[in-house]
Amino acid sequence: MMLVGLTGSIGMGKTATAKLFAELGVPVYDADAAVHELYDKDPGAAEAIGAAFPGAIKGGVVDRAALSKIVTDDPEAFKVLEGIIHPLVAKKQQDWLAARRAEGTDLVVLDIPLLYETGGEARVDKVVVVSAPVELQRGRVLEREGMTEEKLAAILARQVPDEEKCKRADYIVETSGGLDNAREQVRAVIRDLRRKIPS
Repeated sequence: MMLVGLTGSIGMGKTATAKLFAELGVPVYDADAAVHELYDKDPGAAEAIGAAFPGAIKGGVVDRAALSKIVTDDPEAFKVLEGIIHPLVAKKQQDWLAARRAEGTDLVVLDIPLLYETGGEARVDKVVVVSAPVELQRGRVLEREGMTEEKLAAILARQVPDEEKCKRADYIVETSGGLDNAREQVRAVIRDLRRKIPS
């Protein structure tokens, strides 16, 4: 089974691109969704996060807005959070991959926002980076509720720059040309990946 890592900086269109892979028949594992599920439904995760960040728990579950306030401007706090969450997400991912293998799936996409930042490229066979011009990226991100210039700067400071990601990628999906254009790029990537799967 070929493992393809899908990544891209904030506002590049990675989520929409992941949906295109799924729409075109490739199973997609969503690391962000796994984190949200842990925050909302995993008492063990809430307990561990609550022990590290008491102000981040409301009603027994993680309050994402409160947690975001605590860690956004504090790199050390962010590292502590990653230390709690990453092993739990890795376990979920392994279970998902085992299920896909059991189904005989030949190609899967792992949607991992911080793929390069966490050394994730070593655990996949190919990497697809989603990219867009910086003005378009900024416009998309600043439209999000609660987003500010400062918050965006803090997020980008933690991410490998887009230019560097693109240099290291096996494939690039450029999202400035709209959804239909991106779909055709994804279709071409899938075709090429399938050609490279060892028989």
